[in-house]
Amino acid sequence: MFDIGWDEMALIAAVSLIIIGPKDLPTVLRQVGRWTRKAREMASDFQRGMDDMVRDSELDDLRKQVSRVAEQPNLLREEIDKAIDPTGEMAKAMQVPPLDLSSGASPAPTPADPVPVPIGQDAPPSRPPEP
Repeated sequence: MFDIGWDEMALIAAVSLIIIGPKDLPTVLRQVGRWTRKAREMASDFQRGMDDMVRDSELDDLRKQVSRVAEQPNLLREEIDKAIDPTGEMAKAMQVPPLDLSSGASPAPTPADPVPVPIGQDAPPSRPPEP
């Protein structure tokens, strides 16, 4: 913390022993220990307070984001669409073309369409290939 080496510590100990004296030195060291402990407690309280302020500001930002998403339900889908398909080409390719039912006829199934089999019954015979 203060970058004090052993030789500096020995010098401080010798000077304090000469100035304070051997009788009062333990009392002074005890008092210095108490001051150091109080300083560390104050520093940890300050750090804890700063951490709480940062956490609160992060929670406020998170609350704002959640309320923004709640106000606009399609915002998340739009953001995902922008990230995955920014040009919209994939969405256009995935759209099913509209069926022309103006003639009144329903579209005929193609041979590639699977035939549903009821549960518990054997599969119907396969169709012969069309010429």
